[in-house]
Amino acid sequence: MASQARQKKQTAGRGSSRATYQIAVIPGDGTGPEVIREGKKVLEALGKRHGFSCAWRPYDLGGERYLKTKETLPPTVLKELREVDAIYLGAIGHPDVKPGILEQGILLSLRFQLDQYINLRPVKLYPGVWTPLRDKGPEHIDFVVVRENTEGLYAGTGGFLRKGTPEEVAIQTSVNTRHGVERCIRFAFEYTKRHRSRKKLTLCGKTNVLTFAHDLWNRVFQEVGEEYPGVETDYAHVDATTMWMVKNPEWFDVIVTDNMFGDIITDLGAMIQGGMGIAAGGNLNPEGVSMFEPIGGSAPKYTGKDVINPLAAICAGGMMLDHLGQTEAAQELEKAVMQVTATKMKSLAAGKMGYSTSQVGDLVVSFLGKK
Repeated sequence: MASQARQKKQTAGRGSSRATYQIAVIPGDGTGPEVIREGKKVLEALGKRHGFSCAWRPYDLGGERYLKTKETLPPTVLKELREVDAIYLGAIGHPDVKPGILEQGILLSLRFQLDQYINLRPVKLYPGVWTPLRDKGPEHIDFVVVRENTEGLYAGTGGFLRKGTPEEVAIQTSVNTRHGVERCIRFAFEYTKRHRSRKKLTLCGKTNVLTFAHDLWNRVFQEVGEEYPGVETDYAHVDATTMWMVKNPEWFDVIVTDNMFGDIITDLGAMIQGGMGIAAGGNLNPEGVSMFEPIGGSAPKYTGKDVINPLAAICAGGMMLDHLGQTEAAQELEKAVMQVTATKMKSLAAGKMGYSTSQVGDLVVSFLGKK
């Protein structure tokens, strides 16, 4: 009931001068607080222009809290996060915390507990941004990856037998349910139909080897596709997908895939769009609470130096606005970022941008509303 009330409030506020969104902010570790600071700056400027406001609700989840309390995601915090309109995340990862503890205890827990079953990753090359792909420009690199986010190999099914002995056995099982596969594929078809002009959807799998799990994916893809005659469908093995993303990225419009393959190809996507400094993503529960974040890590070596690139966090804020129904504001944000990359920044790399972190945020604000 609380979730339904939150959805009604959010929907009623869309496009209204009285819209106020309850946004949980998790700055996190390392440079996370710095990039989130700039994202909030841009969102607040857009709010003044478009008649909405963000009520920021900060949470100190991350490495420092864990080192002090051994807590990752307390039940009381999780309960509060279920009631917000969206979550804005900086970065998780601390050099003094063993790898896996924060990632599983916070990131994966949030995805699973809040049923954020879609990972949405735009792969778009902006003007002025260098790509390692020779002879490719913004007109060639503009697609979206829809990744299933709560099943597959990340479901945590498996275990050890005779651990630590020469006869040790480790088993990790990929879990693929009809329910989970279908809702991901159906989201991908709807997204392609509503948001993409080319309206082409490619299923990325491995049906020739993973003959059980990916047979299910392929059958559901074909069945759901019959309901969308206006969407062109295609299939590519995951190894072929990685090759074509490098050789002919313009072939892709929307790609839908499972959890593990999605994790891999979206990092490749980040590289061909210019690097982690520009890559943003959303962990979506279309019926509940979604979370938006820059793809790059916490980059602890740059902490406090005001040299980290905030554009990925700013773009994640734009994705959040679009998800909340503030589409015009989201489009204005993206145009401003494109103007900054095209006319101002020397590089997207930390310390090589030609501007400080805070100055880049100021530049984006200065370009808001400009043609």
